[in-house]
Amino acid sequence: MTLEEKVGQIFIICTEQLDTAPAVDGVKSEDKKLTAAMIETLKKYPAGGFIIMRNNIENPEQLKKLTADLKASCRIAPIIAVDEEGGRVARIANHGSFDVPKYESMEAIGDTGDPENAYEAASTIGGYIKEYGFTMDFAPVADINTNPENIVIGNRAFGSEPELVSRMVSAYLDGLHSQGIAGSMKHFPGHGDTQADTHSGYVAVYKTWDELMSAELIPFIDNFGFADSVMVAHITLKNITVDNLPATLSKELITGRLRGELGYNGAVITDALNMGAIHENYSSAESAVLAFEAGNDILLIPYDYREAFDAVLEAVRSGRISEERLNDSVRRILALKNI
Repeated sequence: MTLEEKVGQIFIICTEQLDTAPAVDGVKSEDKKLTAAMIETLKKYPAGGFIIMRNNIENPEQLKKLTADLKASCRIAPIIAVDEEGGRVARIANHGSFDVPKYESMEAIGDTGDPENAYEAASTIGGYIKEYGFTMDFAPVADINTNPENIVIGNRAFGSEPELVSRMVSAYLDGLHSQGIAGSMKHFPGHGDTQADTHSGYVAVYKTWDELMSAELIPFIDNFGFADSVMVAHITLKNITVDNLPATLSKELITGRLRGELGYNGAVITDALNMGAIHENYSSAESAVLAFEAGNDILLIPYDYREAFDAVLEAVRSGRISEERLNDSVRRILALKNI
């Protein structure tokens, strides 16, 4: 691999980020197909994977062609990911053009108390997303719904009891794996006890590490051995980290706590870096370098992909980030792809 290809591996982007034409009213003209111009951009800015959002989907035939074209355009097989949790976050099931099973919510599945229902749901979801060319599902939600005022997690979580959530998360991962789909537990270290939404801006959590260890962290820790990856939230842990950074940018949390203290050795993915909690406070270049230095392996949807790519590439060339550190992440990513 060239250095540029190695840097590209750490990014999962939206297809329209390859479109160099100016946006009109904030919207890119090409978001449902891969054009020749976008393929040329991809040659200069190779990406390790793509996330398909609702705006990228028109109908089953178009989606199959899009994912096939993305795979064909990459020298190194890409991750093709989607947020298909089941319930209100389901890009395919909630799109009117697709005839696939729908689920009320993961909370409703958790309420049954039977992990077999979580397995069945994930196996079904894994089966139909595989048909459309996906290799990874950004699920399950491993958060515990501990705050009734929570506006972002709520019934996306399996419940409010750590051991129940842990069992459901384990079964859900098994269901995805039964279809050959990789999963991602989210949102470490737990987004369940928040009121604000990191999509919009800064969110602080005031629990101590001991409090998280007794609740929010349990589903993650219990399932580290089964998880393909862990997605980190943008929440700021006011009574845990001294760097006062969002968790995704905190080396203290990711390298020190997640990898060091808790011993997790798998792939670590940021939540989307174009979300308000990051984009409103950091440039794409700054957030990408900080997130990678913190210990993340995959940087999800930087606001400006080319700016983020160039910044990480320059950080490696200058020695700020060692190539061996980059190689460590590339190895984890290739393992995630079964390459």
